[in-house]
Amino acid sequence: MLLGKCFLCNLWLLMFIAIAIINCEAWRIGRAATHWRTIYVGHSGSGKFTSIQTAIDSVPSNNDNWVRIYVEAGVYREQVKVPRDKQFIELTGKGKWNTSVVWNACERLDTSATFTVYADNFVARDISFVNSHNYPWNPRVPRKPAVAALIEGDKNSFYRCGFVGLQDTLWDSVGRHYFHRCSIVGAVDFIFGAGQSIYEGCVISFNGAALQGPGYITAQARGDEKDPSGFVFKDCVVVGTGWTYLGRPWRPYARVIFYNSTFSGIIVPAGWDPWIASSNVNNLVFAEKFCHGPGSYSRDRIKWESRLNEDQLQEFTSISYIDNEGWIGRQPFNMLAD
Repeated sequence: MLLGKCFLCNLWLLMFIAIAIINCEAWRIGRAATHWRTIYVGHSGSGKFTSIQTAIDSVPSNNDNWVRIYVEAGVYREQVKVPRDKQFIELTGKGKWNTSVVWNACERLDTSATFTVYADNFVARDISFVNSHNYPWNPRVPRKPAVAALIEGDKNSFYRCGFVGLQDTLWDSVGRHYFHRCSIVGAVDFIFGAGQSIYEGCVISFNGAALQGPGYITAQARGDEKDPSGFVFKDCVVVGTGWTYLGRPWRPYARVIFYNSTFSGIIVPAGWDPWIASSNVNNLVFAEKFCHGPGSYSRDRIKWESRLNEDQLQEFTSISYIDNEGWIGRQPFNMLAD
């Protein structure tokens, strides 16, 4: 028996055991659980770097400690990439609409992105990524695919970030992703890809003024019935001008769920477009549950819209859908409580 009759001895022993448990947990999580340095970027000259890309390039390859890249307010006109070997980077601006990365490229999805992250374990907050090819909209400039952000790493999170474009704004390509209180702007397939993602408390802004017909918010790319990917919009707000579908399938097993979200009166009454899956709509998972607002009136919704039961709703709307390992809580600062 470890405990003796001396109260103070027992107290010190219990404190020692508690500290040992805490240290073991920190070791289990790994050295990557804490920041080890902050890099400053700014136009004013107060930071070591004047561009975001050079700051990223300065992070050692195969990095395993959190590095914060703090970016002063301003517009950074550059194309930024986070390579696969530069994990554990947190990119932080001075506010969603105060710090922005802007680039003007179009046509090819794989090369036009203003911002690309290939690395796992990446966090961004309080910064916007803008593709200015069709933004602001100018009818004299042809509408083309122009990606604002390509997200291809696993365990990537975005807090109070902006993604701004017109067509193919946010390529949520592959991996598990969490978007919290972000703003996404576009008109055609402007949230697309095969990411396994939760969008919570986000504002989805549809720019219908740029189109002659209706647009499409999502184009999800789930490839088969075993593919875990899907887009879940939880407690979001959909606003804008014109008319838009909630989504259409980019691949035949597309999965998109709107849960407890608010729709302004811009939603096409049918709600969803079958597009490439018109011959087999039963493979699609397009669902709305507990949504409200004038655009949520569902009497004229397509008949094949999915009806999810309570267990399925719990599966997809819980944070465990993207994180059953606790990786969000191990990122620098627990931003779920933010």
